[in-house]
Amino acid sequence: MSEANGTAPGGGSDEESQAAEPITLEDLPLRDDLRGRAPYGAPQLEVPVALNTNENPYPPSAALAAALARNVEEAAAGLNRYPDRDATRLRADLAGYLGHGLDGRRVWAANGSNEILQQILQAFGGPGRTAMGFEPSYSMHPVISRVTCTEWTPVERSGGDFDIDPRTAVQAVRRNRPDVVFLTSPNNPTGTALPLETVAAVAEAAPGMVVVDEAYAEFRREGTPSALTLLEDHPRLIVSRTMSKAFALAGARVGYLAAHPAVIDALQLVRLPYHLSAVTQVVAATALEFADELLGQVKQLRQERDALVEWLRANGFAVAASDANFVLFGDFGDRSAIWRGLLERGILVREVGPPHMLRVTVGTAAEMSRFREALLQVSAEHPA
Repeated sequence: MSEANGTAPGGGSDEESQAAEPITLEDLPLRDDLRGRAPYGAPQLEVPVALNTNENPYPPSAALAAALARNVEEAAAGLNRYPDRDATRLRADLAGYLGHGLDGRRVWAANGSNEILQQILQAFGGPGRTAMGFEPSYSMHPVISRVTCTEWTPVERSGGDFDIDPRTAVQAVRRNRPDVVFLTSPNNPTGTALPLETVAAVAEAAPGMVVVDEAYAEFRREGTPSALTLLEDHPRLIVSRTMSKAFALAGARVGYLAAHPAVIDALQLVRLPYHLSAVTQVVAATALEFADELLGQVKQLRQERDALVEWLRANGFAVAASDANFVLFGDFGDRSAIWRGLLERGILVREVGPPHMLRVTVGTAAEMSRFREALLQVSAEHPA
């Protein structure tokens, strides 16, 4: 009877019982400013030599791995409870690592430096506000600005070797009056470190907050100072760092910053409750106990980087001076062809920055040997 009346046995109509038509992203009530956008991300490919995401190539030592296992096991016994909401111990440990007279009240931690940057923009950016950066630079700065509804204002790097001319930078700040200014030192993807005079000039001219992104600070050449030295005299200055690179903790997702205590108070207004898990906190604190060992690996990577720069220049490639764990190099008539040729030989680098250049992460000595051999082969097949 029910079937004769067009009713399915479960009580619904035949039409209702049919599977719903699939929908696409465009069918959803997405914010208009996100339509047509693609998610950020470098290619994740299984290759013998991955040199595209600026990871530290050295895994944790056996001693560090064992310490992590013990401490995580201990933390696991209390996972039924929320973690320390303010990550008090970790912030104190990070302050001790940074030095410069800092204490836990002047340090904040989050899930990777990207969450740090997002919280900064949530607190000091937002609708009707602007952020400014000097490009080419870290591509997540405009992305995070956009998703926090902060208008992005790009300014071209006008100095030689992708540097920032301080007079031009100050003029841009005074002209645009941004609420947040991003300075990246060492810069990604160019590797350029900024003189303190440039940072100070921008900080004095800026009407709002100035963020110095120092994700690669530990890789700087000897004698290159940190913007941490400017914090005492510039209360609107923020220095952000990460444990992904020098501390080889990309998989743990730990970022942090140093700033005036009032800035930390502002960030607590936008952070999610219990945002940093108990496991993340104990992993980061354990890694800090092995800082000397891990920074020893950084020294090796610096030496490998300098040797790579020398080799690239000796073989006719243009190279940006680098204070990071990567090198931007070219010039290529068709960088995509070079990228594909390297990939065919099991070497993955990054297409980023100026259209005639590529970026390669500094890996182990064996990895760099394979990279050099492959690059010579591919360059011979695709001359500029």
